[in-house]
Amino acid sequence: MVAHAMVHTYELSIPILVPIWLSEFSVIDLGILQFPVNEATLGALVAIGYGLFGLGALPSGVLVDRLDARLLITGCLVGMGTSFLVLAVAPSPAFLGLALAIWGVAASVYHPSGLSLISRGVEERGSGFAYHGMAGNVGIAVGPLLTILLLIAFDWRLVAGVLTIPAVVAATYAIRVDIDERAAVAAADGGDDRTDSGVDSLGEFLATAKTLFASAFVVVFLVTFFSGLYYRGALTFLPELLRDVPALTPVEFGGETFEPGDYLYVGLLMVGVLGQYAGGKLTDRGRPEIGIFAGFGALVVVALLFLPAAAIGLVALLPAAALLGFFLFFVQPFYQASVAEYTPSEARGLSYGFTYLGVFGVGALGAVVAGTMLTYFSAEQLFVVLAALAACASGLGAYLVTRAPSTAVGT
Repeated sequence: MVAHAMVHTYELSIPILVPIWLSEFSVIDLGILQFPVNEATLGALVAIGYGLFGLGALPSGVLVDRLDARLLITGCLVGMGTSFLVLAVAPSPAFLGLALAIWGVAASVYHPSGLSLISRGVEERGSGFAYHGMAGNVGIAVGPLLTILLLIAFDWRLVAGVLTIPAVVAATYAIRVDIDERAAVAAADGGDDRTDSGVDSLGEFLATAKTLFASAFVVVFLVTFFSGLYYRGALTFLPELLRDVPALTPVEFGGETFEPGDYLYVGLLMVGVLGQYAGGKLTDRGRPEIGIFAGFGALVVVALLFLPAAAIGLVALLPAAALLGFFLFFVQPFYQASVAEYTPSEARGLSYGFTYLGVFGVGALGAVVAGTMLTYFSAEQLFVVLAALAACASGLGAYLVTRAPSTAVGT
């Protein structure tokens, strides 16, 4: 829970810094090539870090089937702290990209490690995923809020440097924790706590992957694909979009300028705590496939109504933002639990590696899609695209609902 909070503290602090980078930098200089700094190019730059966050999940998933998850999580925390230290001294947009890439590689270790640990070590998985998700949402909300408050008094570079401190503290805690990583598996096996073999070679990796994708797991993977695109597409430029809402005009107080949209963004993320909790609890009471179908169906409606609500004013925008925050995170425990339902425990780390390859790796393209749509099209068209992505995920959930419940790979 501590590590999960830290991962998302950094992840969702980045969008708060995006408007500052848009105003501070004018050119991305790559030597022989130069690009103007705008939503499209900066979205692509940010997508490097977010993409590695997901792409690195696959090798991390292999590692967690072989190594102590606690050590991997500690390394993740150290790497994330290092990345924000580099960010603090970055002299150009190219170095921003480097710092974000370091963050993405380090953060990619977390989800396969943490979720495998829960699925193998916690008997009440749904509740475990719920509390774990809630901790992530605390980081998702507190990280941006802390960043916003620090930016009132300090330059963004100093703020990035200060944000390295929590990672150091969390890593110190993580390396000292003594846990039983296979308690639930051992209990299910009558006390047998042997370590699963995992993947030892490229051939075994390919064979295991083939088995996974020959099963209904492929449908769950596609759900994570669309979920990631929606998540990243909705959140990356949301602070920038909210600054353009007439009802959220900047406020001058005590010689400082406050952006109400930034605080609405944080509030939206805080509501996600309730979504995570509700979704996690419901996975213990019914089939997670139903939650996938209903949750993403709700996100279709939210995407189509969000900007019209913003145009009406705060009376409509506030509930629309709350619903976006709630359902954006409500769906996550359902597909996390579905992975555990459709995969064997010995391939659980690899399964979650593929899952977060979809959520954060392929999903990173959502930042590119959002930046491109905002640069060359419109915010209204962006939200129509987001609605279409959610509709695809909901349709896949409907397909899973029609299947007989199964926990066996290959059925």
